[in-house]
Amino acid sequence: MEKEQLVIKKEDFDILTTYIRNGNPQSFDKGNVMDLATELRKARLVSKENFPDTVVGLNSTAVVKDMETERILSITIVTPDQADISQNKISVLAPIGTALLGFQKGKEVRWQVPAGEKKLMILDVF
Repeated sequence: MEKEQLVIKKEDFDILTTYIRNGNPQSFDKGNVMDLATELRKARLVSKENFPDTVVGLNSTAVVKDMETERILSITIVTPDQADISQNKISVLAPIGTALLGFQKGKEVRWQVPAGEKKLMILDVF
């Protein structure tokens, strides 16, 4: 299956590449960092003014539906230092954060977890 090109805000790209380059490697999973770096290299960069408001970016909140359990979740994608699971603020370097970044409302996102593959449908972005 051909993966479509992600759309990333130029500012988000700069913040994320700085994290990848300068971050403390002990504070997050190297595999997730490598996955994010790979996605960023393929992404189409756009200015803040041209960034579609239906696409998940840093500090976006995505309302998603777990396709297996039918659970609806609201997840805000943040930098690792702002992550707080009790407030549903998920690090962009967590597998789900990396999976959602750059995808838009109406898309199904898949990613690997130890138990297999997870699928989420992005219902809304704000």
